[in-house]
Amino acid sequence: MKVLHLSTSDVDNGGARAAYRLHQGLQLLGCSSQMLVRAKFSHENTVIAEKSLLTKLAPPISSFPLRIYPQRNSAMFSPQWFPDVLERRVKQLNPDIINLHWVCNGYLQIETLPKFSKPLVWTLHDMWPFTGGCDYIRDCENFKESCGNCPQLLSRSPWDLSRWVWQRKHKSWKNVNLTVVATSSWMADCARSSSLFQHLRIETIPLGLDTEKYRLIDKQVARNLLNLPQDKQLVLFGAVNATSDRRKGFQLLLPALQQLSSSGWQDRLELVVFGSSTPEQSIDLGFNTHYLGFVHDDIALALIYAAADVAIVPSIQEAFGQTASESLSCGTPVVAFNTTGLKDIVDHKKNGYLATPFEIEDLAKGIVWVLEDVERHQKLQDSARETGLRDFASKIQARRYLTLYEEILGGSKPGRT
Repeated sequence: MKVLHLSTSDVDNGGARAAYRLHQGLQLLGCSSQMLVRAKFSHENTVIAEKSLLTKLAPPISSFPLRIYPQRNSAMFSPQWFPDVLERRVKQLNPDIINLHWVCNGYLQIETLPKFSKPLVWTLHDMWPFTGGCDYIRDCENFKESCGNCPQLLSRSPWDLSRWVWQRKHKSWKNVNLTVVATSSWMADCARSSSLFQHLRIETIPLGLDTEKYRLIDKQVARNLLNLPQDKQLVLFGAVNATSDRRKGFQLLLPALQQLSSSGWQDRLELVVFGSSTPEQSIDLGFNTHYLGFVHDDIALALIYAAADVAIVPSIQEAFGQTASESLSCGTPVVAFNTTGLKDIVDHKKNGYLATPFEIEDLAKGIVWVLEDVERHQKLQDSARETGLRDFASKIQARRYLTLYEEILGGSKPGRT
C-alpha cells in the first residue's frame, strides 16, 4: 500500500509535526509512506517539497480576497482559491490513498480535491475543512448551515467571503470519496454537526508521538541542560506564538498566575515559556520568567517538559492539544480547561486537573492542587507517563490508520465511531 500525505509543511508547527509523526509511524509498520509539502524543514528523503512557481506565489496571493475586510480580526482565514499543481504531482507519485492534513495558506485549492481520483482521508488538525474559511469557529455556529455573516470577517452580509468559500466546498466535494478522521471526540462532534461533513464517515483517532523521545528524563539533568533553577517549582506554558495567539489562552493564564503570586507562591514558583521570545516590553507575570523562544526539536521539547513540575494548557479551543499529550508522555502533569480536545487527553485529578471553562480562579486552584502535595504530585507524574504510553504511542496511532486505509481500499464501510 502506498500512502501519500499532503501537508503545507512537515515539522515547523503542531499540525505539520502531527502529520510527520503519522508518516514515520506508518513507515515503522512497513507501510510505503511519503509526504508532499510546500515547505520542507526535515532531512527525511521521503518528504518531497513541491517547488513550482505557483506553489511559491500562493501564500501572498491567496490572501488577496481578505483585503475586502480590513477590520477583520487576526484569526487565520483561508479562501484557498489560488490554483495549484498538486493534481499533476500526485498523479506522478501514484499513491493508493491520500491523507490530507493541514493544507491551507494557499497550498491546496478547494477545487483540486475531486481531481485526485483516489480515496481520500482527511485528518482534522483544525476546523477549516468544514467551515467557510476560518480555522476555529470560536462562538460561531454558521458552519452548521452555510456560513455567511462571518463574525471573524466582521461581516454583516449573508453573501460574504465565508459563504463563497462554503459554496465552493459544497459544490466541489459532493461526490468525493472522503473519510474524515477527527483527533478528538469534540472535533468529531463538530464535524458531524457541520453541513459539509454530516453525511461522511467520521472516525476518531488521537494524535501519536514517539514515546521513546517524549519520555521520562531526570529533572535535575534537564534543568542543568536548560540552565533552569533547581530550587524552584517550574510552571510551563508553551505554544506557537504562545503569548500572542488568544486561542492559546495566555490572557487567561496571566491573571491566574498573578493571583498565585499574591497568595503566597511568589517565592516558590518560576515560569517557563516556549514558543515566544522575551517580549520587548516586560509583562508582569507575578513570577520570574524564563523565555526559551521557538523550539521545534523533539529532544529539546522533551527536556523542557521533563524540567517542569506542571504544564499549563489554557487553550480556549483545541482540535487535540499536542502540548498536553507531549507533556504527559514526559511524566509532567497538565492543567487545562475542561473543554474541546483537551478533555480527551487530561484525566481530571489522575494525570492533571481540568478547570471549569474559563474560570481564572479554578485554573489557579488547579495549579496549586497539582503542586502542593509531594506524594500526590508523584502519583500524577506516574499516571501521566502511563497515559502517554497507553494512549499516544505512534505505533498505536499508525496501526489504527493502517486498518482504516485497508478498510477503505477494500470497500469496507463500518459505522461511524
